[in-house]
Amino acid sequence: MSKMKCIQITSPCKFEGRQMVEASKVELVEQEIPKLTPGHAIIRTLYGGVCGSDIGTYLGAFLYAKYPQIPGHEYAGEIVDIDENNPYGLKKGMIVTVNPYFNCGECYTCKKGFVNCCPDNQTMGCSIREGAYKEYISMPLEKIYDGKGMDPRTLVLIEPFCISYHAVKLANVKPGDRVLVVGAGTIGYLAGAAAKMLGAEVYMADVAPDKLENAKKNLGLAGVILNDDNATFPEKVAAITDGAGFDVCFEAVGFPSTVQNCIDAATFHGCIVIIGVGKTSMDFFYPIIQKKELRIFGSRNALKEDFIELIDAVNAGKFDLSSVISKEYNYLDAPEAFPEIVANRGENLKVIFKF
Repeated sequence: MSKMKCIQITSPCKFEGRQMVEASKVELVEQEIPKLTPGHAIIRTLYGGVCGSDIGTYLGAFLYAKYPQIPGHEYAGEIVDIDENNPYGLKKGMIVTVNPYFNCGECYTCKKGFVNCCPDNQTMGCSIREGAYKEYISMPLEKIYDGKGMDPRTLVLIEPFCISYHAVKLANVKPGDRVLVVGAGTIGYLAGAAAKMLGAEVYMADVAPDKLENAKKNLGLAGVILNDDNATFPEKVAAITDGAGFDVCFEAVGFPSTVQNCIDAATFHGCIVIIGVGKTSMDFFYPIIQKKELRIFGSRNALKEDFIELIDAVNAGKFDLSSVISKEYNYLDAPEAFPEIVANRGENLKVIFKF
């Protein structure tokens, strides 16, 4: 039987307080190359993106992590084996991305069409389902999307863009809306890009001046807020908005303090969308929700339509998605790369592995 290499996080970092006492163990392990089964295709992996959830799994900070885990769900590859007599028009040699979210299809939520937030959701590399950091994967045909000629190095970024785009659509962002994105990491950056695509006036807040400057320059933001002091944050918001607040606020960090930032920054009858995933509970003065008549949404994963719309939008030149990439590693270097990626996570926007 033929073997393939996979990246595996065998154990997480261990901490005593804030002091790391044991580093995470990342290994290259071998598995059998999957065989073609009905309704599936075999895809040779070309690129895999590093998500915040993968970093969280390494650190032991991700809510849905288990060990050992093969991470990875940001993906681009080439179909190498498939029954070409399929209803999706998929063929051998196509460069594709995949929808990494698996749902039960039987529950009340799925039957209403909200498959992205099925109670039994299994995202590749994030829970009980293995991820895509493998040389080959087998995927159901209905979860494979043609990149329509997109460079695979760009196509690998469609999934994280979908996370942000889904949230922006959920908020029904319209031209002229004044939008604040709290968090200038990859998902926040791409939420800003998605809101700009829909005609919003976009501002961004973060604790890192370099990230803010990069976002302002590359996205053409209306302005930024250096969020270095929560006590003065409302004053900074008021100065920008003449005291009115923002129409829509996106939380893309996952901390109680950044959720509070959004509550403070939202206008009356404003909208807040929480994208960030955290593990810490929050204590806040909840009557402000009623007082402001806030509309608060959680946004999870994305839908097929988000993938298709963004593939078309990026191919049409509406956003240069490749500009998000900060660094590229060979996948065989993953055991040495992960500590570097984690150490530099405050500087890098998006890191990818080349397979």
